[in-house]
Amino acid sequence: MAKISNRQPVFKPQDLFVLLALLSRGGEAAGYAELAAQTGLAISAVHASLKRAVAARLLVFQERRPVVLKTQLLEFLLHGAKYAFPAAWGSLTRGVPTGYAAAPLNSVIAPSSDPAPVWAYALGSARGLSLTPLYPTAPEAALRNERLYALLSLFDAIRAGQARERNEAARLLEEALK
Repeated sequence: MAKISNRQPVFKPQDLFVLLALLSRGGEAAGYAELAAQTGLAISAVHASLKRAVAARLLVFQERRPVVLKTQLLEFLLHGAKYAFPAAWGSLTRGVPTGYAAAPLNSVIAPSSDPAPVWAYALGSARGLSLTPLYPTAPEAALRNERLYALLSLFDAIRAGQARERNEAARLLEEALK
């Protein structure tokens, strides 16, 4: 019997991570090596991520430079990404605050008595309930880039937060992607 093949490109968590890293650069041109250094991924993994992002119609190349299609990415972040990359909770741990516990949401949402969401990370500054990051290198990359940290935290609020957190995160993401 002949082997059946299904060669559809599959959008992966690291692809969204690379797109958010690209956005965090604020329009500054970025090559594969710069994105690899920023995200902690291999250059070949960044290349593959960008190819999948083009296939997903979230990115185009203009003059051989990657350009994020912000309207499409915002639509995906608000309506699809939380289903494609659902929140995975763990136990209490030390880590990096995320979601409503991190900027910019921590200035809008008052903390509750519940443990705050954190990405498990040995050098983290807070103790809270572990939320698996979008990609394992995200906490370290976020600590090096404030804007990337904000984008990743807002995404976590959308995929794991309560209604008010999701609404505020959506509003802030819309502002950030203008």
